[in-house]
Amino acid sequence: MEFNKEVDASGLNCPLPILRCKKGLSEIGSAQVLKIISTDPGSVKDFNAFCVQTGHELLQMDEEHSSYIFYIKKRAS
Repeated sequence: MEFNKEVDASGLNCPLPILRCKKGLSEIGSAQVLKIISTDPGSVKDFNAFCVQTGHELLQMDEEHSSYIFYIKKRAS
């Protein structure tokens, strides 16, 4: 999947992956896509809830080895 920015939050536990995500989203434009890599198993639930609460769109979530990869489309302003 194509993306505009990548954030690696590997090795970080809640709430740090979400905080890195917020920072990454602030650095891209509306409707652009952020790729986030996390190793925290709780991040699956956290990113789903984050997107519901903020209006960003979780386009895809993949699991590779012990990493979770999220593609989040920034909501239009």
